[in-house]
Amino acid sequence: MNDKRKLPPPLPPGSVIGMLGGGQLGRMSALAAATLGYRVHVFCPEKDAPAVQVTNRHTQAAYDDKEALAEFAEAVDVVTFEFENVPAATAKVLAAHRPVRPGPEVLHICQNRLREKDFLRGIGVPTTRFAEVSGPDALTRVVRDIGRPCVLKTAEMGYDGKGQVMIRAQTDLAQAWSEMAGGAEEAQGIVEAFVDFRLEISVIVARGQDGAVQAYVPVENQHVNHILDQTIVPARISEKAAVKAEAIARHTAEEIGLVGLLAIEMFVTADDEILVNELAPRPHNSGHWSLDACITSQFEQHIRAVAGLPLGSTDRLCDAVMKNLIGDEVERWRAILGDPASKLHLYGKAEARPGRKMGHFTRLIQKG
Repeated sequence: MNDKRKLPPPLPPGSVIGMLGGGQLGRMSALAAATLGYRVHVFCPEKDAPAVQVTNRHTQAAYDDKEALAEFAEAVDVVTFEFENVPAATAKVLAAHRPVRPGPEVLHICQNRLREKDFLRGIGVPTTRFAEVSGPDALTRVVRDIGRPCVLKTAEMGYDGKGQVMIRAQTDLAQAWSEMAGGAEEAQGIVEAFVDFRLEISVIVARGQDGAVQAYVPVENQHVNHILDQTIVPARISEKAAVKAEAIARHTAEEIGLVGLLAIEMFVTADDEILVNELAPRPHNSGHWSLDACITSQFEQHIRAVAGLPLGSTDRLCDAVMKNLIGDEVERWRAILGDPASKLHLYGKAEARPGRKMGHFTRLIQKG
């Protein structure tokens, strides 16, 4: 349903979009913004981050530097972010001066797995069973209630498998807590029941200021060592499951009050049940294929929503397989460029390290 309130006009070309975070998601968003005639001002602590390389406006400062944030706010027309681990306090400081899209309240929910799960449960979206855990003693009780196997995760800051421990029949719970907490004296964790899923999928959904919603086709995600290895487009699921996944995505975007982009990771069980795993209020690794195989990429859609423009079509031009280049895999760039059906995207990172996303390529597959 469209929002009937009086809306501010779209940002005109030449306006400045403030980007919190300087990684590859910011880089590709900045390139999309330039195509639409916008300038991007990146705020991040790193000097030569991937997003910084494609714009001439950069504030290099810590995310809690209030003086730098105030100057940044004066230099931009709207603020967005490319990763959700920006401190929520930073978003609140900026929101007092400029529109922040998605809003600080969306960031607040998505930064903490417990708040995220509570929100989803509150709007009727199915998730795996879960419980909060605050220490090794509580972990014993929670694991007894939920049962083994289960997964212990840090409530905040975990990604690509970091801060996650699989609890099996013989797992020592004190050791599991120590590993999850990273040696910290105090930590907040969440225990989730193990899901015997058939495959993992994600749906990326955009919502504009006017309440218009556009969703991308569900895609299938395959991980290696907890890091996304490749995305298959479209997901190999039934039409019924695909419809259900998209409906969940649209419902979640509306209920959370999204203005921007939201990626929703889901499990598909053997009987086509859909369980939501995580939310990410930004462009997502599993949407990179849209750069080359969609009328409107997720990055352009992100900018459109943030700038108050009409959303673009999410229709795909062809099927695709997106493959991440992790660590030394980036050395395959020559061979990839030799395949006329592949599109290569490198992120400008100077050093290839194990587990580091250096780039990706998408192999385009003609439908039919």
